Amino acid sequence: MLAGTLVRDRALNPLANLSRLQRLWLCEAVRLREDQAGLLDDSAIVRQLRHEALDLPQRIEQRALRLAARDGQASALQHAVQGARLALLLLAVLAVAGGFSMALAALGDGLRPVNLLWALGSLLGLHLLSLLLWLLVTACLAQGPAPSGQLWLWLSARLARDAQAAQLAPSLLLLLQSQGLNRWLFAVLSHTLWLLLLLGALAGLLLLLASRHYGFVWESTLLDSSHFVRGIELLSRLPALLGFPAPPPALIQTSGGQALVDEASRQLWSLWLLGQLLTFGLLPRLALLLFSLARLASGLRRLQLDLQLPAYQLLAERLQPRHETLGVLDAAPPPPLLSSHHAAQVGQGRLLCAVELDPERPWPPAGLAADIPCSAVLDSREQRQQLLEQLAARPLSRLLIACDARRSPDRGSLALLRELASYATASCVWLLPGEDPQRLLDWQQALQAAGLPWQAQHELPRWLEHSDA
Repeated sequence: MLAGTLVRDRALNPLANLSRLQRLWLCEAVRLREDQAGLLDDSAIVRQLRHEALDLPQRIEQRALRLAARDGQASALQHAVQGARLALLLLAVLAVAGGFSMALAALGDGLRPVNLLWALGSLLGLHLLSLLLWLLVTACLAQGPAPSGQLWLWLSARLARDAQAAQLAPSLLLLLQSQGLNRWLFAVLSHTLWLLLLLGALAGLLLLLASRHYGFVWESTLLDSSHFVRGIELLSRLPALLGFPAPPPALIQTSGGQALVDEASRQLWSLWLLGQLLTFGLLPRLALLLFSLARLASGLRRLQLDLQLPAYQLLAERLQPRHETLGVLDAAPPPPLLSSHHAAQVGQGRLLCAVELDPERPWPPAGLAADIPCSAVLDSREQRQQLLEQLAARPLSRLLIACDARRSPDRGSLALLRELASYATASCVWLLPGEDPQRLLDWQQALQAAGLPWQAQHELPRWLEHSDA
């Protein structure tokens, strides 16, 4: 039941339980989206943030998060994370299975002797080559993903099953690239997969050696026994420090060309092969994985948004006006949209306003009490923004909004009505009816769907005259 509740809460609020990296990730995703498609409609969010006790970086972050939650990017982020985890799990399973197959290819079916040179090359050859390539790429400070990283990104996008989730990957890469963390992210991924592959090979070796009889030989056309003896002795030095036995020279020479059948020799060569895999395969990958994890974790702790980017510079003045930045506390501005004889009554918490009335409609309406403030008709975008700023700073107890029912209830008008109503404890839409009853019915249905109370009559409703209490 608790798990189900958590799932429902997360579905209702996609911003819940986001990590710091995910929050910065969404900020960068919104920035890239606006770079490509232009600024989003954020007027309501900006007004709210201006009246919250936040500094500029927090306001930029909150703006991006609220836009992401509104436009579906926050939900897409959850799908992207799920897709990334599924892709990583799939790659991990393939790595373990590949390691087991590699051990089987190295040892064979037990019907033929195991060539030590071939077995060692099968187990460690590709691993050592990829390790050298990684060191070379890291030394050159390359930022691009390795083949394993590209495969992971591709699988993540496919498994996310969300078109917006596929667009989130570039924003994450750009965010990490700003601190040079790309190489460490893909290094962690690469070393993890290689470590799982080698663990699968180790498990395969143990299972095969425990269940089958293998004879070990060395066969070479170019190398004679002396070269092979020196090579085996050199390779055995590091495993010997971990307790793995080193084959004596006599055993090495005897193993050339024919398989030894005594159990002691079989066990000695088996332990030697396991020691090679552990010393030159697993331990280096584990050490590099821990090193890469440490570098990645250290970089993530320092990760911040680059506020010097042009997009964030443009947001600074909108989210934090200059007088706030300088620390000047101005007195609250008077309500410029209110008629002069009602201006002093704004603090009472009641207001009558009108949205896009036809000129023949008288305004202010007849019968308006002297103690009820009345705004001018909101015809322009500037007038709307001005009143919304005022209401955001001083929420009302009661708000009556007059609308001309002869106009069509379009989405823009309904969005404005909802935003105006959000700044009042109680609100009501006053529909001024016309000659077309169908148009009035359309308004009533639209307001009901939007959850806004309404009254349709020619006379001024007495609702606004009720006490604020």
